[in-house]
Amino acid sequence: GRGYAFSPYLQKLANFKDDFTVLSGVSHPGVDGSHSSDVSFLTAAPHPDGGGFRNTISLDQYIAGQIGDLTRFRSLSLGVNVKEGRRSLSWTDAGVLIPCEDKASEVYQQLFVQGTEDEIEKRLRKLKIGESIMDAVAEQSKALNRRLGKSDRERMDQYETAVRDVEKRMEKAREWELKPKPEAPEPIPVDPSSPADFMDKIRLMYQMARLAFETDSTRSITLLLDSTNSPTINVAGTDISDGYHNLSHHGRSDKKLNQLKAIDNAQMDLLASLLGEMKSMPEGDANLLANTMVLFGSNFGDANKHTTDNMPILLAGGGFKHGQHLAFDKENNYPLPNLFVSMLQGMGIEADKFASSTGTMTGLDLI
Repeated sequence: GRGYAFSPYLQKLANFKDDFTVLSGVSHPGVDGSHSSDVSFLTAAPHPDGGGFRNTISLDQYIAGQIGDLTRFRSLSLGVNVKEGRRSLSWTDAGVLIPCEDKASEVYQQLFVQGTEDEIEKRLRKLKIGESIMDAVAEQSKALNRRLGKSDRERMDQYETAVRDVEKRMEKAREWELKPKPEAPEPIPVDPSSPADFMDKIRLMYQMARLAFETDSTRSITLLLDSTNSPTINVAGTDISDGYHNLSHHGRSDKKLNQLKAIDNAQMDLLASLLGEMKSMPEGDANLLANTMVLFGSNFGDANKHTTDNMPILLAGGGFKHGQHLAFDKENNYPLPNLFVSMLQGMGIEADKFASSTGTMTGLDLI
């Protein structure tokens, strides 16, 4: 309800109590497994540890498919301490991983650095070559289609649809190459040199995400904070003696729990800073936070035991009536994909179902 008591971690967000909703007793039906469950965080694809598992489209990519052409970048997939090409929150409709960008400086250059005339011309030539290849593929598929049976023609139709989609994206990319990028409101960041600078990396990626939304460069961003690939983390005022992942397997050790608490408190401080910066940025008749949905959570309900039920989830901003804790049955969890449907509808996207959803999110209404 609305009169819920803050946990020590949520106390860090007390200044924004009317700007977010906390969810408990929620999970993705059928999503089990160990560390691999993170691949299903935004897809809700069941049994990620199972043989023959194939992922499905992630929420951000579904959004990108609907409104991605309105901005220079259909979406951005970001990460902190993510092993390149191995993990991501973003997945295509074919279940293919979209790699994360791990350097804030690279994101900054994508957003704001136009490049020289020669560099722009080079990118345009690459797009032209790509368009020529797509034209050739389309012609070959048409010729082949006439010799196929019904079932094979259906598969070929799906393939041709994908080819046409790529062609449309290339044409949009060409249009954006000819448009100037927005002026950079802040200087280029300096990337931390060590994975131990986990918090600094998060801060910079939050900054890049905020700037991307602020300049309307994209309307869909994911950020994966990879604890399994993070060593001993630097946290001001606390001596951290073990890796982030090892600390999560604390076994109720007071020493490990205290270090883990320091790390998690630092993360909540960073989230509070992000929400504050977004709320202070005017946008239209409201502010950037009110116009942006910020989903924060984990694929594990209990990282110590690798359980995937009772996922900790927080949704901020986005024009919803917040200031509440939606508590569902911890023994019989409520489907988290229902939240995704509410988010899609809140963005003006027509969607009645996403993954294993059964409807919209109970208790979450737009203002």
